[in-house]
Amino acid sequence: MSIAGWGWDIKIDRKYLQKSIIVCAPHTSNWDFFYAVFGFWALGVPIKVFIKDSHTKAFYGSLVKAVGGIGIDRSQASDMIGYAAGLLEKNNDFVLIITPEGSRSYAQKWKKGFYYIAQKANVPVLVGIGDYQIKKARIEAAIDVSDKSYEQVCDILESYYKPEQAKYPEKYNPKIY
Repeated sequence: MSIAGWGWDIKIDRKYLQKSIIVCAPHTSNWDFFYAVFGFWALGVPIKVFIKDSHTKAFYGSLVKAVGGIGIDRSQASDMIGYAAGLLEKNNDFVLIITPEGSRSYAQKWKKGFYYIAQKANVPVLVGIGDYQIKKARIEAAIDVSDKSYEQVCDILESYYKPEQAKYPEKYNPKIY
């Protein structure tokens, strides 16, 4: 199966696709979101993604929710780490996609939320790659974060991501912390 010429490859035991966090990078284009979400949705992976609540309230909001969108009002101060960890703890089939670069622009360093959510919910971090060079979205590895520091996890993640995988390589910073 492919969408717009893109394929998918899952190189991990599918048991990790029940409850985990997929860190997706490089994230330099809005297209990254569509390829990942629709690809994993088509493969039957129960993904969820936090998105501006304006997208879930718009005329197309039911579609956004159907493919895993969870609307978040970013103008309200909230405990997103606790909220996300709670969702993971309460649900049996819940895979949260996070793009820790936080923006499609060049980021000096990644946001740390994915690590703290995974630790609090006691779930693995999966290495998700959107590779424009070969037009394939992949899940490469599962990382147990329970016994690793943020820096150790980032060192592992850095070994998988390359600027040339990005749609816009100049917008990707390979040094993520």
